[in-house]
Amino acid sequence: MKVPAKQNKQPGIEAKMDPAPEYIKPAYIGANKLQDKVALVTGGDSGIGRAVSVHFAREGADVAIVYFNEDVDAKETQRLVEAEGRKCLLLKGDVKKSAFCKKAVAQTVSKLGKLNILVNNAGIQVPQKDPKAIDEKQLDDTFRTNIFAYFHFANEALKYLTEGDCIINTTSVTAYRSSPNLIDYSSTKGAITSFTRSLATNLTVKGIRVNAVAPGPVWTPLIVATFDEEKIKSFGSETAMKRAGQPSELAPAYVFLASDDASFITGQVIHVNGGEVVNG
Repeated sequence: MKVPAKQNKQPGIEAKMDPAPEYIKPAYIGANKLQDKVALVTGGDSGIGRAVSVHFAREGADVAIVYFNEDVDAKETQRLVEAEGRKCLLLKGDVKKSAFCKKAVAQTVSKLGKLNILVNNAGIQVPQKDPKAIDEKQLDDTFRTNIFAYFHFANEALKYLTEGDCIINTTSVTAYRSSPNLIDYSSTKGAITSFTRSLATNLTVKGIRVNAVAPGPVWTPLIVATFDEEKIKSFGSETAMKRAGQPSELAPAYVFLASDDASFITGQVIHVNGGEVVNG
């Protein structure tokens, strides 16, 4: 059994987080569920993306991670993946640009030999109390990052995915309930949910599964980067469990959906939200 990678040093934006996020539980034991698979994870430098990458590596997969400009955090994710004895390819670029999305997929296949799992996870959010404050640039950036990029990555990945492979999208609990200060963000998450369902039914004939995970409040760098101090102090308290989740509590859902354990599941969303009951 591999010794768990140390997590006590959190670089980059992670250093601003108290407590530091947990990316994998010390007791998590890999079972070769993804042995010798290759995964591409967007937004893999930190947060949910890092947790997914480390869990995938412990399950035997090599991982390519896409990130924007957080070099220090991306290298820490790479260190954690390589500590599990797997390869980690860093792909720096802007997912709002379709040319980069296509290049990232091609580089993954070129450097790691194939592609079996695409995790569309990159996302941004900019809280605005007044919807009139959402200007055209914010709207464009949010949609291009949160949903357009999912289309671009999926379309390019389908050149390489074959029967038994899969796509996993990160949607959100905000797609299922109101989020008055995140109107544009929650709109993209609703689009991701519908995208997941429609793409899944389209690809059943090819044996490629498409599912999603809908996180509730999770303690990630996105939270400290976008919310004020007062919001951060109470973050997650509205859940039935009265706390925010850790990235380590999200990633096993991605492992399940990526593995053969989920071979009869497509077009579905797993809700990991601390007890909020939602339909769909």
